[in-house]
Amino acid sequence: MRVFVTGATGFVGSATVQELLGAGHQVLGLARSDAGANALATAGAEVLRGNLEDLDSLRRGVAQADAAIHTGFNHDFSKFEENCETDRRAIEAMGMELAGSDRPLIVTSGIGLVQPGRLATEDVPPASNPSIPRVSEQAAYAAAEKGVRVSIVRLPPSVHGAGDHGFVPILIGIAREKGASVYTGEGLNRWPAVHRLDAARLYRLVLERGRGDARYHAVAEEGVPFREIAGVIGKRLGVPVVSKSREESAEHFGWFAHFAAIDNEASSALTRQELGWEPTQPGLIEDVDQPVYFQG
Repeated sequence: MRVFVTGATGFVGSATVQELLGAGHQVLGLARSDAGANALATAGAEVLRGNLEDLDSLRRGVAQADAAIHTGFNHDFSKFEENCETDRRAIEAMGMELAGSDRPLIVTSGIGLVQPGRLATEDVPPASNPSIPRVSEQAAYAAAEKGVRVSIVRLPPSVHGAGDHGFVPILIGIAREKGASVYTGEGLNRWPAVHRLDAARLYRLVLERGRGDARYHAVAEEGVPFREIAGVIGKRLGVPVVSKSREESAEHFGWFAHFAAIDNEASSALTRQELGWEPTQPGLIEDVDQPVYFQG
C-alpha cells in the first residue's frame, strides 16, 4: 500500500514511516525542510515537499496515495490555538480529497482530550469543552460524514523513547531550572504512556486491520503515578522531590501546570482485543531512567 504520512520526520511520524517500510508498504512523506527531505529519502521513503499550512501539498499527497496517516502537529504551545486551527484545516483538506473513496484516513488525537478523572476507553467520545481548541476528532468525524473512511489513534500524554521532546523533557527542564522535581498533593494523578515504537506499530495495524469510524488507544501503561515520574527525574538530576499544593504547583509549573496535574488513566483493552496489538518496548519509568533523557 502507498501511504501518505504527515509529520513524517517527527518523533512519532518517523517511527511510523520506518514501521510501514519494514512491513513492505511504500511511504510518501511530507517534508518542510531540506533536512527532513534528506532524512526521508535516506530511510527509503518518497518525499513530498510541503507543510500543514500548505493545504495544496496535503491534497497532492492524498491524491497520490492509497491511504493517509496524519501524525503532524505543531507542538509550540505559545501558539496552541493557532496550531489547533491548522490541524483542523489540514484534516478537512485531506478529507475532502478522500471523500467518496474507500481509502483510509488515520487521524491522531490525544487521550487527554477525553474527560479527565475517569478511565478513558476507546468508546468514550472526546470531551465537549469550548475551552479546548484541539478538535482533531471532531474534524475527522466531519470528514466521515462526507464519506471518508476515518479511524482515530489517540496518543497518551507521554510518548517516550530516544529523541523525546514532549512532556517529560519539559518536566526535566522545569526541574533543572527550579532546582526541584515537583508533584501536586500526593502525586497520585496518572499519566498513561507508550513507547514511540509501540505507537508506530499500532498505526500500521490500524492501517492494515482497522475499521472506519473507530477509535484506538496507543496506551501501553494505563496510568503511571506522577509522583513516580517526578521521583526518577529528581534522582537523575540530583534535586529534591517535593510535594506542593495545587496553588504552589501552578506557580512552579507555570503554563504547564494543567498537564502536570491531569489525571488521565486510560485503557487500550479494546484496541488490543481487536487488532492484536501488544506493546513490547520499555515502560515510561524504565525509559526515562536513562542518561539520554538528561543530556544537555
